[in-house]
Amino acid sequence: MMMSRVLRAPLFLPLFASLALLGLAGCGAPASSEPPPTIEATATPVAAPVQANPGAAVSGQRTFVIVPEQSKASYLVDEEFFAGALSKLGIDAGKMDVVGSTQAIEGQLTLNLDDLNNALGENVFTVQMNTLATNRDDRDKWIREDGPRFNDYPLATFRASAVEGAPASYTEGEEVRFRLVGDLTIREVTNPATFDVTASLNGDTLSGVATTRLRMSDFGIEPPNFANTLTVADEFGIEVQLVAREVAQ
Repeated sequence: MMMSRVLRAPLFLPLFASLALLGLAGCGAPASSEPPPTIEATATPVAAPVQANPGAAVSGQRTFVIVPEQSKASYLVDEEFFAGALSKLGIDAGKMDVVGSTQAIEGQLTLNLDDLNNALGENVFTVQMNTLATNRDDRDKWIREDGPRFNDYPLATFRASAVEGAPASYTEGEEVRFRLVGDLTIREVTNPATFDVTASLNGDTLSGVATTRLRMSDFGIEPPNFANTLTVADEFGIEVQLVAREVAQ
């Protein structure tokens, strides 16, 4: 799953999605000087490199594992600041987009390249929510310790169950679009979710972008609304830029 631009969403809730995944209102503290923590990747046997052969038909069931250092899960939230934001936060009144990202993303995708719409194998993706970082340390601290409390609920999990709208066959190097359907769990609340995916396969490397839009309230999170300071919309978006490599079967 991947994307070129993070979708719009409320500031206080960063999520992923599968891969899935979301922020707080801007505050005046300086950005943290330390990078966010990352999760340790589990060693996975990797298949021998496959030479790319653009234009060749590909077939068979193949499994691809996300490469965290080349992938990224992001959120974008829309905030609206009011008159009181200047004195309280040092921010002028008006609308603002905030982006938070993390590379603490793991997972795998099994595709049947003879028919991409056929049933999938075990396809589970996770994002470490308490590593999502924006340009303000106090915003990130609020997300982790207050608000959504992602330190207490660190993982967002997307379990894919079906592929929809994919072509019947695939040619290497071709960019295809399809929908990845499944269930997204955040803060122990599970809801159906569908990611729009644009992806291509070159040799043993699958790359692409996946996006979706969700609502905070569907996961038990009240959209922030601070009188005379700021408000955040319920709807938010997720973007996952993905690089995954084939593993030995």
